[in-house]
This record gives sequence, structure tokens and C-alpha cells, in this order.
Amino acid sequence: MTAPSSPVGAPAALRRLARPFAALTAVALPTLYVAAVDPNRPGHYPTCPFLQATGWWCPGCGGLRCVHALTRGDLGAAVHDNLPAVLLFAVLGVCWLRWAWAALTDGRPPRLALGRRATVLMVLVLVVFTVLRNLPAGAALAPPAV
Repeated sequence: MTAPSSPVGAPAALRRLARPFAALTAVALPTLYVAAVDPNRPGHYPTCPFLQATGWWCPGCGGLRCVHALTRGDLGAAVHDNLPAVLLFAVLGVCWLRWAWAALTDGRPPRLALGRRATVLMVLVLVVFTVLRNLPAGAALAPPAV
């Protein structure tokens, strides 16, 4: 009795998955480091240059703490540390899943195109978020001071 053979094209599909999995590895390795080295403890990561120069939280401030919280399964802390980062990670996760599925099925990566309007809207949202998190009314959007 012979073993069942793999479907025709299966090795090609697996080869097409190399790029999505290389990208996943490139993201997973630094994520594992941030999971292991707590950014809430001072001395492990440099201070944000924007925060140091202006005293204002930039849109990325709290991003490492957000990643650390997500690796611990603490969505509430992650949202508190950097809400746009949590939303971005969710969108990037869906994009990666679509890319991997396309590589597995037909080999054509999905197209992602942002128009000028969407780009301007995202920049405006980040500017409003930055200003709001630095005002007393938006203090809940700012990461805790270390």
C-alpha cells in the first residue's frame, strides 16, 4: 500500500508562503524581545526623542508598552498605552492573514491601496490623537509615566 500523494501544486503553495512567514518572523522576533524585556521598567529602552524634546507624548509613545501588554493578553492596558497601535496591529494582522491565504491559494498577493483622502484622514486622526492625549481631558489616552 502506498502513501497518498500530496495534491498537485502543494509544494509551490508552500514556497509562496515563504515571504509571508519571513515577514511574520521579522515581526515576531522583536515582539518576543519586548515580551521578555518589560518597557515599564526604566533603563531598557531609550526615551522617545519627541517626548524628550517637547514634553508631549507622540503618537507612538506607549507603543512598546502596548506590545508588551498584548503579549500578556492585557487588552485593556494595551488600549490605554496606545489605542491607535492596537487598531493598527489588528489591521496588519488581517492584512497578513489575507496575504498568507492568497499565497496558499492562488499566489497573487492582495493589493492594498490607500487613496489621498484615506491618507489625509489617517494623518488627521493621529494629529488629533496626539493633541488630545496631551491635554488634561485626554489624560486617559496617555501612557503612564515611567
